[in-house]
Amino acid sequence: MTDRLQYGTTAKLLHWLVVALLVVQYLIGWLMPDIHRGPPGTPMTMHISFGIVILLLIVLRLAWRITHPVAPESSLPAWQRLSSEAMHWLLYVLVLATTISGWLFASFRGWSVSLFYLIPLPMLSGENRAAGRFIDGWHQAMEWSLLVLIGIHVLAALAHLFVYRNRVMHRMLPG
Repeated sequence: MTDRLQYGTTAKLLHWLVVALLVVQYLIGWLMPDIHRGPPGTPMTMHISFGIVILLLIVLRLAWRITHPVAPESSLPAWQRLSSEAMHWLLYVLVLATTISGWLFASFRGWSVSLFYLIPLPMLSGENRAAGRFIDGWHQAMEWSLLVLIGIHVLAALAHLFVYRNRVMHRMLPG
């Protein structure tokens, strides 16, 4: 167990960068035109590009968390510590799975994709329309599941701030 009680600057920066990029991702995803027609246009390229950036950041965040653990808030009841830990790991898994499934979807569609039109990205598989439809369904289910978990996470953080009036949320706030 670690003696560190606060998240450091790097952990906070990675957390809030992922938060900001997820907001961008959901906005692009909801506002882009029907993606099932033709090759990807600019909105899809941006969606894929931000997804790859999120994938890289979440891998860095996960590595940072493993190598720089922070002790759970000792004032919390055991069930809150356990549910908090489970929620964080579920968020990591879902962000990883959602971003990878999006990249797989593009690969199954046979799309040539790049990172912000600058760096070509490798295909994770060959073109396969049936697999593309399947993975698209999973990608959408994970998007909604992730959104629900994010909502629960935010509500829990706000409950600690306004209801329990403890310092749990302050551990991740800047400053």
